[in-house]
Amino acid sequence: MITANFLILLLGLIFLVKGSDYFVKSASTIAKKLGVSEFVIGLTLVAVGTSIPELASSIAASIQQASGIVIGNVVGSNIANVGLIVGIAAFLSPMKTEVDMLKRDGYIMLFSAVLFFVFAFNGELSIIEAGLFVLLYIAYVFFLFEEAEKYEGKLHFKEFITYFFKFKYINSAVQKLNGNRNKNSESDRSTESGNGNERLGGGFAKDIFTLVLSCAAIVIGAKYFVEESIFFAELFGVPDTIIGTTLVAVGTSLPELVVTVSAARQGYGSIALGNVIGSNITNIFLILGLSGLFYPISVAEISLFFTTPVMIAISLVLLIFISTGWEIKRWEGVALMMFYAAFLVVLFYI
Repeated sequence: MITANFLILLLGLIFLVKGSDYFVKSASTIAKKLGVSEFVIGLTLVAVGTSIPELASSIAASIQQASGIVIGNVVGSNIANVGLIVGIAAFLSPMKTEVDMLKRDGYIMLFSAVLFFVFAFNGELSIIEAGLFVLLYIAYVFFLFEEAEKYEGKLHFKEFITYFFKFKYINSAVQKLNGNRNKNSESDRSTESGNGNERLGGGFAKDIFTLVLSCAAIVIGAKYFVEESIFFAELFGVPDTIIGTTLVAVGTSLPELVVTVSAARQGYGSIALGNVIGSNITNIFLILGLSGLFYPISVAEISLFFTTPVMIAISLVLLIFISTGWEIKRWEGVALMMFYAAFLVVLFYI
């Protein structure tokens, strides 16, 4: 019985991770064949790509009102991303850092963690607060794409806050959508003579088929992975928050782990670091935000008084390491891994 449940858990995780991988590849290919702009592809597919497992499992858990899995997944993933993934990458290859990585993305990552702590202090993330997280994510993505020329590369935390409260991203979103719709209309008119089939050829049906199958794999994988996680939590008497913080969090962080280790081995550790920071921002603003739009998410005491403060603390440590010689050294990678190991030990002995 338990063996069967474990196999279903493992299969659910495999479906979730591999389904996400094929979903991003096929969706990106289809978008390009349909003439969708690089901006829209980046905004939707690339930005969310490696976070799809966390998104699918968190929404599945939210629908089942398993708040501990949702919070544990997001907070645990953010801690694992820094302590485990950045730690391993830095140990394999010291990672070069830069000022913008600290003053823009780093500070926004820290801001998202602190804001979640403030919202969670009453023991619940409300639907309104979740909606604000989604707005902050939309603003963050548009800020990176739209404001680069205006600020001549000086896209720092202060400019982001100003941008958010001026609601410029709403106007930017409308303009981009309208512009893309007009561009597609012109493209459709120009291909009426028969070139359309040529443009959509070359395996378009195969891409659609892959997209549908991968989407089904994500949904099925998320459903069974979350269900079996809850089963084991109840079986062993472990709170679902701890299961979410460890098993679900590390399981759904596998895409980031594989990509980061691969990048570090090839000497592209700095790119991987940027992806990890961006993933942490996405996890709180987008994943918690979307999950909280279904039902208010209750926050357990262990999340409020232990795991969330640890997430804030390890984020601060990462920002300090980024600024020390503008490189994350091997010993700092080891320190991050030791921090994560200590966190797990304390978590299971609380």
